[in-house]
Amino acid sequence: MTEQRMKRVVQFVLPTMMSNVCFFLFTILDGIFVGRGVGTDALGAVNIVMPFVLVTNALFVLINIGGVAMAAIKLGQGDRAGFQRVFQQSMSAIVVVSVLLCIAGTLFPAQICTLLGATETYHAYATEYLFWYAVFLIPSGLSMGLQAFVRNDNAPTLVSVAVIASTISDIILDWLLIFPIPLGVTGAAVSTGIGQVLSMLIVLPHVLRKKGNLCFGKPMWDIKLIGDIVLHGLPECIAQLASPIATLCMNWMFVTKIGDIAVNAYAVMSYVASFSVALFFGTSEGLQPLLGQSYGAGDQKGLRFYFRVGMWINIIGSILVTGAVLLFGRQICGLFGIDAETLTYTLDSMPCYAWGFIVMSVNVMISSYLYSTNQSVHAILLNVLRSFVISVPVMLLLPELLGANSIWYTFGVYEAIVLIFAIILLKAAQKSKTA
Repeated sequence: MTEQRMKRVVQFVLPTMMSNVCFFLFTILDGIFVGRGVGTDALGAVNIVMPFVLVTNALFVLINIGGVAMAAIKLGQGDRAGFQRVFQQSMSAIVVVSVLLCIAGTLFPAQICTLLGATETYHAYATEYLFWYAVFLIPSGLSMGLQAFVRNDNAPTLVSVAVIASTISDIILDWLLIFPIPLGVTGAAVSTGIGQVLSMLIVLPHVLRKKGNLCFGKPMWDIKLIGDIVLHGLPECIAQLASPIATLCMNWMFVTKIGDIAVNAYAVMSYVASFSVALFFGTSEGLQPLLGQSYGAGDQKGLRFYFRVGMWINIIGSILVTGAVLLFGRQICGLFGIDAETLTYTLDSMPCYAWGFIVMSVNVMISSYLYSTNQSVHAILLNVLRSFVISVPVMLLLPELLGANSIWYTFGVYEAIVLIFAIILLKAAQKSKTA
């Protein structure tokens, strides 16, 4: 039985981690090509836009994770019709959200960039990037939604193929539209959008040809079901919001306390953090259907097994990522083509920031366990603490108390405080009927 469960871990977790890593590689590759092909200030501008990108991703996660969490429980209970209804409602909601975001991003890019804190140094680049990123939000939303459900419809390999193909496309187009065709940050945003269109086109036939349990239906709204989907997805959405909120607070503190050099250095660290988050959330999202199905079927041994495996994967992975950042920081920074002054400052700041990855990986896995086992209240509380209640005061107050350079420690400090509450909530959940 253990061997069979481990095979399922490999089947679901590896493709999901690969998908998440490749998704975040879109923005990382944009940063590398923009930094080397346009300049350090353009790299900082793309980072200024990152909260919009991350909030968009969080809203898609709200629907996708909520949908697949419910769908996994339905499958565990043998309710295939319920699985189908969840899929149709989720995809309808994704269309509505992506249309609204597309309208906002294309009609008001300059105003949004001003709200994000873009100074004169970054404003023109940031506005240009945000506009073209928003143009492709509808296919991007559909791509993410289809990937989430097709993966849960026993086709994780197809999703991996789609993500790998779109990543290769993004690499080629990033180079083409920044160097031979010098479109600057526009080229970076367009290449990302085209990659998402390609991904959508690869997974779409699985549904259209009815190769599994999924098929499209008439867009008839079920408000109660939508509410349940949102409730199940809210913990992960709030968790995803931690990154844009942190980016906003950190950028604001850097602008007011240190200056542009810190903003540009944080741009590099944000890309490293995005890669780390992709790994950790890839583990939790990959295990989510397994946790949900075990919970739905009343398989307590499976539930505990998958949670332990996920925790070990995240802890070991976070240690390896932190070690790589500390050992190969110069080479990582070199990929982005930053200037010598920014390079030196970034290398000095990396050790102060990177240790937080280890603590964050544990918090992410505990959150996944909670929302996958219908402990949504516990999961929401944990992620509210992580995203707002603890993180924001730490980021804003610690530099006032200990000086500007302590900004780099705030990430690890607030994750460590959150971990204390995460353990308390986990113990409370395990004493309940899910234990």
